Order: sequence, then structure tokens, then C-alpha cells
Amino acid sequence: MKLYNDNPTLDKKMLPEDKQGDVFFKEQLQAQQQDGQKRFYIESYGCQMNFSDSEIVASILQEAGYASTKYMDAADLILVNTCSIREKAEDTVRKRLRIFDKLKKERPGLLVGVLGCMAERLKAKLLDEEKLVDLVLGPDAYRDLPNLIATAEDGDKGINVFLSREETYADISPVRLSDSGVTAFVTIMRGCDNMCSFCVVPFTRGRERSRDPYSILAECQDLFDRGFREVTLLGQNVDSYHWEHPEGLEQVDFADLLEKTALIHPDLRIRFSTSHPKDITDKVLINMGKYENICEYIHFPVQSGSSRILKKMNRTYDREWYMNKIDRIYELLPNCAVSSDVIAGFCTETEEDHQDTLSIIEHSQYSMSYMFFYSERPGTLAARKYEDDVPLEVKKRRLQEIIRLQNQISFAHNKKDIGKTFKVLIEKVSKRSEDDFAGRNSQNKMIVFPRENTEIGQYVYVKVTDCTQATLRGHLVPAPEEA
Repeated sequence: MKLYNDNPTLDKKMLPEDKQGDVFFKEQLQAQQQDGQKRFYIESYGCQMNFSDSEIVASILQEAGYASTKYMDAADLILVNTCSIREKAEDTVRKRLRIFDKLKKERPGLLVGVLGCMAERLKAKLLDEEKLVDLVLGPDAYRDLPNLIATAEDGDKGINVFLSREETYADISPVRLSDSGVTAFVTIMRGCDNMCSFCVVPFTRGRERSRDPYSILAECQDLFDRGFREVTLLGQNVDSYHWEHPEGLEQVDFADLLEKTALIHPDLRIRFSTSHPKDITDKVLINMGKYENICEYIHFPVQSGSSRILKKMNRTYDREWYMNKIDRIYELLPNCAVSSDVIAGFCTETEEDHQDTLSIIEHSQYSMSYMFFYSERPGTLAARKYEDDVPLEVKKRRLQEIIRLQNQISFAHNKKDIGKTFKVLIEKVSKRSEDDFAGRNSQNKMIVFPRENTEIGQYVYVKVTDCTQATLRGHLVPAPEEA
């Protein structure tokens, strides 16, 4: 899953850190503190699944009588939805918990909780050794949150990190914490069965289980009816989605689900993340080409270009197989953009292995990649079986070579789009200028263009006139006649 940090209850434009003492902030804070309602504040770290889980948590808390707040100091309950996939993510969360611990000392009665993957992995340390939190909930225990809050209010520690083989939260309508009202995440499955040797996810999120497709379709239909125009179907491995009717009357695989979702309405765009290379099928690719509103973009993590390293990673494919699958994607979807995850410096990686990774990036022509050097995660198969023997300076040097190559490819990729016209869903005001809007095309590339007479949530056509390695720039043009 791609990584990012976000606080879905915090409007950064309204409340930058250097403005927290302003009169405006104090007035807003006082108004919230005086109305008597309990409030929660939540921050999300890690992947898109964590952001989606935060919206499920928000729904559960609202049912229990809580309201969300953008202001940490107005909260009765502070929650951090965490990630354990890399050491840096855990370090970031620990720093935030120490800030919240200071608030707890200033405000007796304030509760702090840790949710998600880091909660499951470090439950004893966070509760008993460091005494930083009052609540610890794993990703399958969010329904128990109101009970655990009551337990913590009585002075005991609230903990539930049980991993379920059935929980999908299919009956919960998530509270949409994003301000856009245009794009939304929809979780279609939870857990992972792949056991990649470097990855902690199977131990923190449990086994794979798929949601009832009709609950997914109902959620997507509701989002469209409320004005949302894009959904991203989420799962640790979306292509392994598989649902069977309890009485054997129907089976739905991921390609079927994509088609059913696309048929909700032509103006509802469909994206998905993440695809494990072993699971994606021609049927998925064919359905992507069949429907214009299924975006031509696939996140397709390679991790390494070396067959030897891929075997140690337990990725279940080798270099040649992956390259053939990439070729098949471009054969069936010539306009598709493909992105990836790449790890530098995995256990025993040699310079030859590293060169294989560089060459597979060149072959695959990724539009972008998420690139990291290997960070050993306690409890994983790699931590138990292999020595983390590549020196840190070598990892960093190899990572920089990977980043340099990917940046060159991304820039060349974007330069090829100059002169082309794309259908764009307007998502937001540009960060750099309020005179510009920003939105993505089908290939997941962000395009910035003058606002003119348009509004957020609208589809427009933009002709690309310039680019950087990360962004396209253009201007509005009339819709093509054939459209």
C-alpha cells in the first residue's frame, strides 16, 4: 500500500501549527468546549487502508455520541491510527504520542488511544512499559471502541487486538472525513495471505477476507448519489478479492466487482489499490479496457528486480514472469500508467541484484514509484531467517540511484503527455495558487490548470502544455466531439 501521513479531522488551511495561539483559533476552541458534547480527534499514518479505517472509527464514535474536532485541545479523546510497515512510520507515531502525553498531564480525563497495526504489534510496550496510552485497538476491534472507552474512563486500560477471520465492517457506513466530497475510499477486503518475508501486515491485519459485493456496491451508489465522483477500491491485495454466496448461488471475483462498480454510473470513476502481481488476470485488464470510467492505472509493486532476492522475499514470481506481466498490461491497455514499490538493500542484496532492480525499472517504465531502503521489522519471516547484512550507507546509495532513475523516467513519461488532451476530475484548489484547480486524469497524474468557469467535482478536458517530473500543467479545452 502506498504510504502517507494525514490527519483527516484537521483542516491545515484553518489551523497551521504556527497559528494555534490566534484569537480565531481560541474562539473556535471555546465554542466547542462550551457546548458540552464529547469530541474525538484522529490522526492517520501509513497506507490508504488506515485512512479508510479512520472513517469507520469515526462512524462508530458518532453512533456513540461523539463529534469530530479539528482541534487537538478541544478533544476528549485523541486517537492515532498507526502503521508498522516501516520503522520511520513508528518513530513518527511515538513522537506524536509524547506530545499527547504532555496534554494528558495538563488535562486529567483526556484519553489517548492507538489504533491499527502498531497497536497490535506493540500493545504491551505502549500500555505497560511506556504508559503513553489508555486504549489499544487492533484493526479488527473497532466495534469494541465504545466499551473500551468506558473501561478507560473507569481507570482501567482498554485493549482489544483480536484478529478476526470474518470482520469486514460491511454494515458500517463510514463517515467521510475528507473535505473534498469528490473522492472516497471503499474497503473491499481486509488482511493478507501472502507472507512476504519483509512484511508485517499478515501479522497485524490477519488473514484475507472479502466483503459482500452488494454492500460494496450499495456504498458506492450512496457515494455517487451524495455527489462523489470517484471511488478507490482498497485492499492489501485487491486482485485476490473473492466472494462466494453462502449457499453457493454466486461467486464474484475482482474483475466481476470492477465491472459491477463501473455499471453504477458512467460518471463514477473507479480506481483500485493495491495489486499483487501474482493475482492480476487478463479478465481484470480486459474489464479495465471495456469501461471508460475504470481508470487506466495500476499500482503493481515489484520490490526487487532480482529473481534471487524475490525468492528470499517470498514474492512467488521471478524477474522474467514479472516483466512478461508488465508487457501484457501494456499490450491490453496501451495507455495504462503503472507505478510500483521498490526496496533497496534487502538481505544479502549484491551489486548485481541492485543492477537487476534498476533494469526492471527501466523495462517497466513506471510513471512513479514508492522507493525505500530495507528496514527490518520485528516478527517478520526475514527478521527470523536472514541477517540484515547490507550496510546502511550502501542501502542509501542504492536507493538514491533508484530514485534518480525513476525521476528521469517519470519526467520523460510526463513530457510525452505534452500536447495531449485528458479528461480530468477537478478535486481541489492548487496548493500553489488559488487561481488554479488540480485534478487527476485516468492515469493518476495530477494536472494543474486555470480555474476559469469550473468547479470542484466537475469533469473537464485539459490540454497539457508543460510538466515537471511530478505534475502536468495545461489549459481547458472543449470536450472532444466523440466524447
